[in-house]
Amino acid sequence: MPSDFEIVDVQPGFVVIDKSAGVGFHQEADQPGLVSQVEAWLGESKLYPVHRLDRMTSGLLLLATSPAAAEQLNRQFRLGLVKKYYLALSDRKPKKKQGLISGDMDKGRRGSWRLLKTKQNPAKTRFFSFGLGNGSRLYLLKPLTGKTHQLRVALKSIGAPILGDKRYYPNDPQHRLAEVDRGYLHAYAVKFEFDGKPCRYLLPPRQGLRFIDKALNDQLQVLGDPEQLPWSE
Repeated sequence: MPSDFEIVDVQPGFVVIDKSAGVGFHQEADQPGLVSQVEAWLGESKLYPVHRLDRMTSGLLLLATSPAAAEQLNRQFRLGLVKKYYLALSDRKPKKKQGLISGDMDKGRRGSWRLLKTKQNPAKTRFFSFGLGNGSRLYLLKPLTGKTHQLRVALKSIGAPILGDKRYYPNDPQHRLAEVDRGYLHAYAVKFEFDGKPCRYLLPPRQGLRFIDKALNDQLQVLGDPEQLPWSE
């Protein structure tokens, strides 16, 4: 299996992979893009990504195997019918430990985004957080919208930027990026329908020393199915 991804499931109409952290979508120098690699591995002539993950983000990624399947899945994403859940770690104390993060997003310098107080077309993220007893806090995130860098900006806005996020974590001596082995954001669970049948995938992270920590995995066992938590839309 290539190091950039692992196959999670192959179904008529779609493929689910576990994308590795640090892997981009597009071809770089002589390295094929992620989708091209999956096509080659599975012997598929064409796959269609229906959503994307940032380079630093690992986890569940959905690829359609035909234009018709892609349209069916894209429609669910557009209508907000796909339920997605992410895990993140921060070593900063948040302004609040659970709730809703909402605000318009404005593009700043050098490709970064920031969250505004206005709410004309807001990015919306629900979250719970849990202390792990080792100086870090686990965040379970449920995006209600799909904006660029939404989760990374949301956590920064409450004073808890994601550990290892070189773009949004403050560049200060206390955050020694060289000692952090990855950006700690992971696409953990996804639920959708395909051809009228419910599909659900849940995948704990497999990369990152702090993601495979016992305290974190004990907490995930306690939480169980993230969909069953008292989320409020």
